[in-house]
Amino acid sequence: MKEKILIVEDIFIEANNLQMIMERAGYTVSGIAASAEMALQMIGQNRPDFVLIDIYLKGKLTGIDLAKQLRQQHIAFIYLSAYSTKQILDEAKATFPYGFLVKPFREREVLITLEIARYLHANSLEAVMRNRDTKEREIQPMLRRYGIIGESQRLQQTMQHLSVVAPSDTSVLITGESGTGKEKIADLIHRLSGRASKPLIKVNCAAMPAELIESLLFGHEKGAFSGALERHIGKFEQASGGSIFLDEIGEMPVDMQVKLLRVLQEKEIERIGAMHSQKVDVRIISATSRNLEKEVADGRFRMDFYYRLNVFPLHLPPLRERREDIPALVDYFLEMHCRNIGRPLVTVTRRVMDSLILYSWPGNIRELEHLIERSVLLCEGPVITQITLPEKIEYVPVAQEERVKTMQENEREHIIDVLRRCRGKIFGKGGAAELLSMNVSTLNYRIRKLGINKDELRMPG
Repeated sequence: MKEKILIVEDIFIEANNLQMIMERAGYTVSGIAASAEMALQMIGQNRPDFVLIDIYLKGKLTGIDLAKQLRQQHIAFIYLSAYSTKQILDEAKATFPYGFLVKPFREREVLITLEIARYLHANSLEAVMRNRDTKEREIQPMLRRYGIIGESQRLQQTMQHLSVVAPSDTSVLITGESGTGKEKIADLIHRLSGRASKPLIKVNCAAMPAELIESLLFGHEKGAFSGALERHIGKFEQASGGSIFLDEIGEMPVDMQVKLLRVLQEKEIERIGAMHSQKVDVRIISATSRNLEKEVADGRFRMDFYYRLNVFPLHLPPLRERREDIPALVDYFLEMHCRNIGRPLVTVTRRVMDSLILYSWPGNIRELEHLIERSVLLCEGPVITQITLPEKIEYVPVAQEERVKTMQENEREHIIDVLRRCRGKIFGKGGAAELLSMNVSTLNYRIRKLGINKDELRMPG
């Protein structure tokens, strides 16, 4: 028998919709609460197994306030939200929810998110510790084959979550700094899935010319544009039946985010110049070294697109936060590179190993591997007695780096700012079109092109 669900939502239509979804799937809805205070009263009378909470609620207590009390009572919960600032997202994440659902809801996404939450709750840290040794024995040989080395608690927790999500078709968002091994994780997820016999197509979103992105991803028909001399099959069609890995998804232009969102929602693509769309059966695995929540808050990444990608997040910690794994990584890279050049295995002295452990590794595992490869080539004996580390570089997280905004991003932010000043009014006296000295139809076209939605017109804070 499936669990009891309490829905905490102050908009009746959305609460009723959720109730019907839950009951069709065999869950029991223990009640609907319009406020946190009402929810606490209902929980006291009939304790649910899961709670779906709208972040914004009527009354003195917010959904986040309620979540803090649920955490103390060991009741699992999932957040519901249509729009959130970075500050709200950070506060919500600090309560360790089992998932986020973005409005408007799609039945399949609601049920998938709930299934994942059920598993994670049943296999929480307390439950995982009981059979951790068994899990490690099962996954460790495969991790080594994919170059994922380490015994640190943070890495093992990520691998535990990977083993949960890999066999499903759920979208996965891999986060972590450059050089932490996100592509290796994508390879492993595909290998452990039911799609392993089909292709894994890799796309570096940062390397695609802006004017060619749509053609590269979705393909085009012969004659669709100047230079289209023959039909081109895009990456999504190439990945049919398998998976597509969208690396550095944070670099995707906003107008393409809208089109990719449609692919995620409708499971269909449309080649440039085609008369009809076509269904695609592809699992989405994406990765980024950026802080996408900050990108959302700054208007450079669509919130709805972020939530569609972030169904199941996996975070790879930087090497400086898992220093206990460095000796095992050093041994692995020494063995690999000695084998590659056909020389006997070399080792490092204790002093060298200590210096490697103390170094900050701004380039993470990739930097370590390159340093070991270079040291193996230069070493003349069986032991590496000294190693030249780069001069100390002050570490600046990638997510905090300042970058030059594109003209499109600046235009988008400017239009949003003007629309906010006009309280969303586009035409007429004092409207955005008048202030921007633009034709109304031109402004409407730019709003659609730049993917600006009404939720972004709310004042931040």
